[in-house]
Amino acid sequence: MRLKLITKYTIVTSIVLLVTMALFAITNMSALKRTFLQEAVTNVDNLSETLIRTTHYQMLEDDRKRVYQMIQEVGTQKGIEHIRLINKEGAIIFSTERSEIGSQLDKNAEACNMCHAEEIPLTHASTMSRSRLFQNRRGEDVLGMAKGVYGVKGCYTAECHVHQENAQILGVLDVIVSLDEMNARVATYRNNVIILTFVLLLLVFLCLTLLTQKMVNQPVHRLLRHVREMARGNLRAQVERIPDDELGELASAFNDMAKTLDYTQEELIRSAQTLEARVEERTTENLAMQARLLRSEKLASLGELVAGIAHEINNPLTSVLMYASICLEDSRLPMALRGDMSTVLSETQRCAEIVRGLLDFSRESVAQKRPESVNRILDKTLTLVQSQAIFHNIQLVREFAEELPAVCLDPGKMEQVFMNLVMNAIQAMEGGGVLTVGTGFALREERVFVRVSDSGCGIPEENLEKIFDPFYTTKDHCGTGLGLSVSYGIVESHGGQIEVESRVGAGASFTVKLPAVLEKGNAVAGKEPTTGGPSPVLTG
Repeated sequence: MRLKLITKYTIVTSIVLLVTMALFAITNMSALKRTFLQEAVTNVDNLSETLIRTTHYQMLEDDRKRVYQMIQEVGTQKGIEHIRLINKEGAIIFSTERSEIGSQLDKNAEACNMCHAEEIPLTHASTMSRSRLFQNRRGEDVLGMAKGVYGVKGCYTAECHVHQENAQILGVLDVIVSLDEMNARVATYRNNVIILTFVLLLLVFLCLTLLTQKMVNQPVHRLLRHVREMARGNLRAQVERIPDDELGELASAFNDMAKTLDYTQEELIRSAQTLEARVEERTTENLAMQARLLRSEKLASLGELVAGIAHEINNPLTSVLMYASICLEDSRLPMALRGDMSTVLSETQRCAEIVRGLLDFSRESVAQKRPESVNRILDKTLTLVQSQAIFHNIQLVREFAEELPAVCLDPGKMEQVFMNLVMNAIQAMEGGGVLTVGTGFALREERVFVRVSDSGCGIPEENLEKIFDPFYTTKDHCGTGLGLSVSYGIVESHGGQIEVESRVGAGASFTVKLPAVLEKGNAVAGKEPTTGGPSPVLTG
């Protein structure tokens, strides 16, 4: 079972306090016991001195009966075990215990040992040296005090019992008292200390519990709830009621950490969303680039094949064309065969145009690029187209933007591209329609764009990905399927791109985007382009 912090803290504190109180009690009780013992020794010594002085005159008069009577009366007092008189030779001449009167004490006995411990007996000994602690026959603690009866002038001059003048000790008064009272006082003090210790422990336990609960447990529990909220993902959770101490600083640090984590999480979410958009955009770009690379590889491979085939076909085709022309000019040719020969000549010329287109498709000529205006090239292209009969039922709408930046391009090749786009748009409107040619500047991409739109039949969605493939055409009797492929290659060599939008029955729109040549201070780079015409073209 896991102990709580408050329990651990209280147990450790209580143990420390208990050990401290126990050491204090033991030390204090030892000192008190020594004090009580010294006091008892002093009292017994005073009692012995009082007995000796009280019986002094009776001894001088040799009134032994009176002396013994006084000693007997004193011995009956509470706490006195017994009193005895011992002469110089160690014989007990009187005792409150009648049984030991007349007995002889050994010099090594407890009552004599303090003076006869050495070879030369002591005549004077300190109070503590003359006291002894032992147990009586009943096993009770008692204190014995031996008091010397010293010889004075009145003793050896008295008529009753003359003794030698140089006799210093005449005998010993041995008083033995019980230590039950002292032991009882010490036990009472010990019990009081034990009770006081447990009362203090209880009070300390209660105080520590209340203070720890209020000052430690409650703040820690608030921090724990806050951490669990954060673990569940609620990073907006805050610790309330912050105390003004170290735990308060910790709670403030937790709040700051939660705010930082919340802000970081929001940043990560925004970054993830932005990253998804960037990944999707880059994926789209990569797919488009792969498609362009694949188309370029196909065109390059097909160009090599076409170049060889075109050269092989061109020589016999030239011979057929030459002999067909000679035959038509010969007057000997029957009239019935002239129609057939004209058909041979026209179809041969058509084959020659196909071969010429194949050679143009396969030929990798170096572009002669220079800064040019796409509006000027478009004007030249439209002027050439308007003179053709196929343009009679077509309404032309020009939406050219003014102040367009120049584009670095090959005018001849780009005129070929625009011509292909315009002719395809006209051919898609067999019964007539509206041809819209517009230009503009895409500010974000820094590209000039040309948009050619028609109101023709449109291109099915499944054919949009194939229209730039070589030899792919939706025309039944004309076209080689190389115009858009050649145009795609030319635009790509200029660093641009062609985009197509179409809907069946609503026409098609081809957009050519070319990188602009921007100079410092160019007004177009800082503002949206203006347009001339009924429908302004502003962005790509």
